[in-house]
Amino acid sequence: MSTSSSRPLLEVRGIVAGYGSVEVLHQVSVEVPEGEIVTLIGGNGAGKSTTLMCISGIVPVRAGEIHFAGECISSATSRVRADKLVGRGLVQVPEGRRIFPRMTVLENLMMGAFSRNDKAGVAHDLERVYSLFDILKSRSGQLGGTLSGGEQQMLAIGRAILSKPRLLMMDEPSMGIAPLIVTRIFDAVRELNREGLTILLVEQNARAALRLAHHGSVLETGRVTLTDKASRLLDDPRVREAYLGEG
Repeated sequence: MSTSSSRPLLEVRGIVAGYGSVEVLHQVSVEVPEGEIVTLIGGNGAGKSTTLMCISGIVPVRAGEIHFAGECISSATSRVRADKLVGRGLVQVPEGRRIFPRMTVLENLMMGAFSRNDKAGVAHDLERVYSLFDILKSRSGQLGGTLSGGEQQMLAIGRAILSKPRLLMMDEPSMGIAPLIVTRIFDAVRELNREGLTILLVEQNARAALRLAHHGSVLETGRVTLTDKASRLLDDPRVREAYLGEG
């Protein structure tokens, strides 16, 4: 695995956020060191997806700050637009995949590169996606909506890679997908990290996520209750009882 730098690539500092009158996040803090995989685990409604939406610039924060690559990208008074963050290398694979069903696989992939003008780099990254998920190459002319759920998840990840991420955020990549495909996707995530990509993973499959990650945090009802090395969280009796079905 990659060795992290001393300075986090992403710093979430005590953010408060919600929807309307409902406060969902209560002073959530998370750090993602460059070159690492960090996972957020927790049950439904814990605030995991909302945390990613705040980082992506879609949901505004009411208090606290979010820093990416040493710059403040979101606070109570200002935030960088989501499309601008993608250009800086902060890219999210959303929950539910959200591919374009009436566009071909290749067209979906190229949507990830819409803001790039380095043709050689795009071509290289496209071949990288095909090497990770060869099924996408054989189905490049097929409509995205005709793919299986697992294949659509591969397509969503491939589209994100074409955006040239510095930090890749993934929201529930295993949801509704067959176990064998989940293993293949997680193997690809591990390989991308070995190549230097920093990853923030939100995942309900706590065991798989903690085995994949370097560090992890547990979110419960909008609060971070535990943060540690992933291997230690796997052995923590509280995590084992609440999220691993043991105890």
